[in-house]
Amino acid sequence: MKKVSDLFVPITATLRDVLMRSEKTRRGIVLVVDDRERLLGVVTDGDIRRAFLSGTDQTLPVRTMLEVKVSGSQPITAPADSSHGQLVALLRETGVSHVPLVDGERKVVGLVCLDDLLEEDETTLQAVVMAGGRGTRLHPLTEDMPKPMLPVGDRPLMERIIRQLSETGIRQVSVTTHFRAEKISEYFGDGQGFGVNMNYIAEDRQLGTAGGLALMAEPESTLLVVNGDILTEMDFRVMQAFHREHRAALTIAVRQYEVQVPYGVVESEGVHVSGLVEKPVHKFFVNAGIYLLEPEVHRLIPKGIHFDMTDLIREAMKQGMKVVSFPIWEYWRDIGQHQDYVQAQADVKNGTLSR
Repeated sequence: MKKVSDLFVPITATLRDVLMRSEKTRRGIVLVVDDRERLLGVVTDGDIRRAFLSGTDQTLPVRTMLEVKVSGSQPITAPADSSHGQLVALLRETGVSHVPLVDGERKVVGLVCLDDLLEEDETTLQAVVMAGGRGTRLHPLTEDMPKPMLPVGDRPLMERIIRQLSETGIRQVSVTTHFRAEKISEYFGDGQGFGVNMNYIAEDRQLGTAGGLALMAEPESTLLVVNGDILTEMDFRVMQAFHREHRAALTIAVRQYEVQVPYGVVESEGVHVSGLVEKPVHKFFVNAGIYLLEPEVHRLIPKGIHFDMTDLIREAMKQGMKVVSFPIWEYWRDIGQHQDYVQAQADVKNGTLSR
């Protein structure tokens, strides 16, 4: 994004328009302005994703979202001539991540971002790629090859994940391995050729989707965990900002999944028919295989036993820790079955998956 005007939407825009603008600019904020480019309100990426989670109709005007915010509140802004120190202080005091810069008539002339001002070192976010599974549902492709090393387009699936982590600014990447681990370590080495520093955590037996994390040293800060069979265009920095905004101990990326009943559903109260719905579609949010967790959550993982991520989520909730969901609307595909793998190849070929 080169101009702040790229972030502008009119008050007549729909939530769908705002979503599309947010996806295009990837700045984490959209600015609602009048015909003179005066600021009327702001919509953050978090606002949009919370609306998505609640099932808000995307054809509603953006005015609806602004009205949901505290009545009478004005978006936090700063004068266009504010100094660097004043902007840093304002962002720290208010806890927001972005502040529009306005002139005396509240016309937007710029935007400042906390990360840009503080030049935050994003390498403090460590990542783990879970690559120890057998991939039995993809046999015979995985008889002698770890699933994350299957080619998608011109490179292994896992290379796409590693390069995406590098683009995010992550430098420390651990990989849990089990089946044919040497295929992974020989290809990536120390990771320097892929823009990261890689180390390997070998599971002598399969420990589940979370158990391998207990073999690594306790992280000092937030840990990003990514399943090794995931393809996504999601920006991990956006998920991290959402995690911080909600002060979560554990954040789970989720994806909307639809199931259509192929029959007319009869609704009854006892023997009396109360309604009939023809081939209804039910929508659910499913686990997308991407997580952010704090050190206190990592401590809940027992050592040396089979332990799945679902076990960890339940235990964190049992302990009263804050667990939140982060909806993905960007490209996402779990390469779990043959049809998924075939579709991923097609997505690369037709440009749907750009990385």
